Amino acid sequence: MNKKSHTIQFPQTDYESINLENNQNLSEYLTVENSPILFGCRTGICGTCLVVIEGDIPPPSAEEKELLEILAPKNPKARLACQIQLTNNIDIKICK
Repeated sequence: MNKKSHTIQFPQTDYESINLENNQNLSEYLTVENSPILFGCRTGICGTCLVVIEGDIPPPSAEEKELLEILAPKNPKARLACQIQLTNNIDIKICK
C-alpha cells in the first residue's frame, strides 16, 4: 500500500523542503537542523513553535485555539507547529 506524502516548505529561508507521510506530527520530525522552527515543550502549552501556515490542515483543538487567541489573536493562519497533523502540503513561516 502506497502511503501519501506531503511536502513541508519553509519560504523565505534557506531550509530545504521535507516530505512526511500523511497525519505525521511535525514536532516529531522537525529539528533545528532541518527547519527554522524552535520547539520548547512540544505539547502545545508554551507557544515557542508559533508559526503561520499556508495550506489546508485540520483546525486547531480547543486547547490550541485558546492559546492562539492569546499569542496571535488577529491571525487566523497562526498555529502551533507541535500540534499540526499533516493532511496536505503546507508552507510554514515563523510568526512575527
